[in-house]
Amino acid sequence: MNEEFSNINWYPGHMTKTRRMMEADLKLVDAVCEIIDARIPISSRNPDIDAICGTKPRMVILNRIDMADPVRTRAWADRFKARGFSVIQTDCKNRKGITDFSPALNRLLAEKRRRYAEKGMAGKPLKAMVVGIPNVGKSTFINQVAGRKGAKAENRPGVTRGKQWVTVDQGLLLLDTPGILWPKFEDPEVGLRLAWTGAIKDDILDLETLSSRLMAQLWQDYPQAIRERYKLEPEDEAAALDGMCSDSPTARGYALMEQAARKRGFLLSGGVLDTERMAKVLLEEYRSCKLGRFTLEPVEG
Repeated sequence: MNEEFSNINWYPGHMTKTRRMMEADLKLVDAVCEIIDARIPISSRNPDIDAICGTKPRMVILNRIDMADPVRTRAWADRFKARGFSVIQTDCKNRKGITDFSPALNRLLAEKRRRYAEKGMAGKPLKAMVVGIPNVGKSTFINQVAGRKGAKAENRPGVTRGKQWVTVDQGLLLLDTPGILWPKFEDPEVGLRLAWTGAIKDDILDLETLSSRLMAQLWQDYPQAIRERYKLEPEDEAAALDGMCSDSPTARGYALMEQAARKRGFLLSGGVLDTERMAKVLLEEYRSCKLGRFTLEPVEG
């Protein structure tokens, strides 16, 4: 098992092209709507987006709130509002928050509409660019807002490859863009969070190390959920952490994962714990919310 991640790079060639396309298309739109994952509100924001968008009016869409900690989601919404963003919260699976989008965008662009009216262009549609990292739910969001299958959506990163204009109504057009990551994660923790939520393909990372770090993070933030899901008793926790010669998150998480594997009866021949199977189960149960609704980046300060 690799001890720690030092670099996680995933930057397919089409993403370079996407950035250039976004910069060129920015002059065509009135606002930029950025979809982020409510479970990891900072790690799911491309740090280049602010520079790319410049002074365009901005909206932040906290998506997948059904999978995130509601208390932390509200705190993040307040934080983004304090920075001057328009903010809505959505759960595209159940259409929660979808009807908030058009009114919020109209409020954001009220001055633009007023100027259009003064110029005798009251019927001119507003145009907004929808941006975000891969697999954050952009196309699904657009399809829900438009009420039809206008943009290709699939639950894996790197599906939307070309720009697509989608008509929401006579007064609003949305430009769907491919997801764009950045060339290198300066903070390896960012790469880990993206991998946990599925924004980066699993097969480019060591699965057991990835899951060990997730276990350590969940144990730090939501220990009771781990205890209940994997039936861990105080003696199990003590056995997992007792006598450890390393205090690294990977080692702590791996020790806890071993105890969870023992409780689940995941054994190989000779009674060896099947930690690889446990690693897969942990990721699946986290991503499907069987463990609970978690936000892995708390608002600080």
